[in-house]
Amino acid sequence: MSHVGVPRGTVRKRRSLALLTAGVLTIPVLAGCSSGGEETSRGVPQDIAPAARETVADGSTVTWAVDALPATFNAFQADADSATTRITGALLPTLFPMDRTGQPKLNPDYLESAKVIEREPKQVVLYKLNQQAVWSDGREIGAPDFVAQWRALRGKDSAFWTARNAGYERIEKIERGADDLQVRVTFSKPYADWRSLFSPLYPKEITGSPDAFNDGARTTLKNTAGPFVLRSVSKSKGTVTLARNPRWWGDRAKLDTLVFRAVAAKDRTQALADGTVDVADIDAATADRITLARRDRGNNGQPLNHGPGSEITPAQALRSWAQAHGSDEDAAEIAQAAREKNRKAVVAYAAEQKALRDFAVRKSLEPAYTQLALNGESGPLADDRVRRAVARALDREELARTVLGPLGLPAKPLGSHLALAGQPGYKDGSGALGEQNTKEAQALLADAGWTRGGAAEPPKDTKAGSEAEKKDGKDGKDDGADAEKEKKTADDTDKASTDKETDKETDKDRADKEAAAERKKADQASADRDSEDSAASRDEGLYIVGDDNKPGAPAPATVGSASAVHVLAPARTAAAQGTALLRQAGVLGEDGAVAATDKQPGGAAGAYAPVGTAAPAPAAAKGQLGKDGKTLTLRFVLPSGPGSQSLRSVGDKIAVMLEKIGIGTEITKVPDESYFKDHIASGAYDLALYSWPATAYPATDGRPIYAKPEPATDGSLLVEQNYTRVGTDHIDQLFDKAAAELDEKAARELMKQADARIWAAAGSIPLFQRPQLVAVDKKLANVGAFGFAAPRYQDIGFKNRQAAGSPADRKK
Repeated sequence: MSHVGVPRGTVRKRRSLALLTAGVLTIPVLAGCSSGGEETSRGVPQDIAPAARETVADGSTVTWAVDALPATFNAFQADADSATTRITGALLPTLFPMDRTGQPKLNPDYLESAKVIEREPKQVVLYKLNQQAVWSDGREIGAPDFVAQWRALRGKDSAFWTARNAGYERIEKIERGADDLQVRVTFSKPYADWRSLFSPLYPKEITGSPDAFNDGARTTLKNTAGPFVLRSVSKSKGTVTLARNPRWWGDRAKLDTLVFRAVAAKDRTQALADGTVDVADIDAATADRITLARRDRGNNGQPLNHGPGSEITPAQALRSWAQAHGSDEDAAEIAQAAREKNRKAVVAYAAEQKALRDFAVRKSLEPAYTQLALNGESGPLADDRVRRAVARALDREELARTVLGPLGLPAKPLGSHLALAGQPGYKDGSGALGEQNTKEAQALLADAGWTRGGAAEPPKDTKAGSEAEKKDGKDGKDDGADAEKEKKTADDTDKASTDKETDKETDKDRADKEAAAERKKADQASADRDSEDSAASRDEGLYIVGDDNKPGAPAPATVGSASAVHVLAPARTAAAQGTALLRQAGVLGEDGAVAATDKQPGGAAGAYAPVGTAAPAPAAAKGQLGKDGKTLTLRFVLPSGPGSQSLRSVGDKIAVMLEKIGIGTEITKVPDESYFKDHIASGAYDLALYSWPATAYPATDGRPIYAKPEPATDGSLLVEQNYTRVGTDHIDQLFDKAAAELDEKAARELMKQADARIWAAAGSIPLFQRPQLVAVDKKLANVGAFGFAAPRYQDIGFKNRQAAGSPADRKK
């Protein structure tokens, strides 16, 4: 269950799922499942326009958009990405792909059977291979391939650069069975997730030597065993081309060729309209355009009521015409240029809309969930009472509706960290933490010492007469007395002052002070009335700065500062996976609400600052809590890119929810490329939103995400993939027991117990499952939003027979 790759030799060995399509994922939704109840939900079905193979035409080409060309074709290396997963799925054996319910299912193309045949004294698994299964060079798939992959991944030979090891280190030996088609695997200690091993399976020519494994498999795969073979890679064109495998023994691939083309998310709409791709993951905006295009099919050439120029009123159009034909030549020239620019935009948009009519939007839910992460390493969130208060303040149903509702998908909050709705063993464990309850949240904060007047109180260790209380070299005691007398004068101006300085004040001076005090009270009252608006006033690209570095507020972490945390992930991988994560965030779309500008008496306090500047919590926020002279303000880090609107929208709603219980949020919006690497992975945040993929093997894949951080010899923290830095020994023990439990029902019960403990620790709060929107040529079958299931590439094709070449080729 990986989000960021891990360098070899730095952590306990583990398996790591490559993130699907755009970075993390695809899935079925929760049906109603009461807190703490058994699994009763059903997943949202996949949407792939299913068709029987006999109704799908042979031949033609399909072009599928990916985010970028794969960094490597070796799925076990740290920089393997979503394109690696997508492409190798069509080229290499996967012994137990996930089915539509999120369970591993034996693949009959490669296996006749695979089962545990002995449990005592040691676990033994016997694989019986499909006797027709061969590599593309004609050699049988057999025990030598299993042995070579085990030796490369078991972690004993540091010459192999690998980031996915879990399970392989538990194997004691691999032997040939009764014949070459049987593989006998003996484990040194029980391993429940043995089905996760040897997928994908590489030929011994790749896994047999470090050079071939480390370098050779990065750029090409000469020997494969899938329905397709690798024909070519063109960096200049940004394409990877697969061709039908003539030695494939299973159902013959319907397509002649399958092309994967690198297309950035922002360019997908144009690529679809130009006909350069037939299949592409898209965001909500592109999905809306396709829907509008199909709706407008019968408008008989009438002007579109959306797109460029649609917002121009008749009065504005008349005014523009008058300016363009007026006597002022300079004004006329400007108006004519603007009208011509708009005309071209309208024509181009209309042409794109006409082309988009040929596409359909397939939608489901991805096998992944978005969470609110709470960094418990230090600061207020190191106290579990504060973390639980944050969680109890959230209306997770509202957040799910914000993201999923506009897309027409079931909007239910997720109830588990370790299984998703529709998967066996799913149970809503959120009852271990409790439902949304403002009063309970406030009580937790009070118990932790955060009070309404706490921000005004001096720290408990502050002593009277300290240097902080001395001014201009005067004696602290005398100055303190003067200050107290001045305070009394301001509070009660009609009483006689005993201070000599005050006796000298004129009536006019006292009147001026009274007026100033009244103005201050009026300003404070106005600020209180506007506090709720201020909390929601977080503009997408601009930040109001007027109260930076409040006394007692936590200082924003600097990206370049040294950290006492060892992040076990190479920077390049963190960046790549972070980008993939944020690219997929664009799928969710915005909730439609436009944040207002911060309201302050007398106008905006401060200036507009560029992206990356922290937007402070509203000044004098009504009822904000504090302790020891510090306000309760949390650093909330969000990505600033154009594809991350939904994360920012959800973040703004969370900030408003937290303000209601007295917690301020200091929202910092940072560039997409640094969001994960420089903030999440390094721990420079208090609150953050990011996603994890689903898995059929939670005992293996979930452990590094929720494992208790371990102290290193230098005093720093080894966090694996637990970026919240929250964990317990008990959670680790439950994962270890489940990984060694061969009884599937018992293992699931252990995972349910672990999930309840994770909820109670309140380091990660699951919010909702992520949507998946895929634009597909409407004539294509068996492709689209796959949900849990792995694609069957050999079944993809056009329903109606096409001429040689895809629709994309014809449009060029």
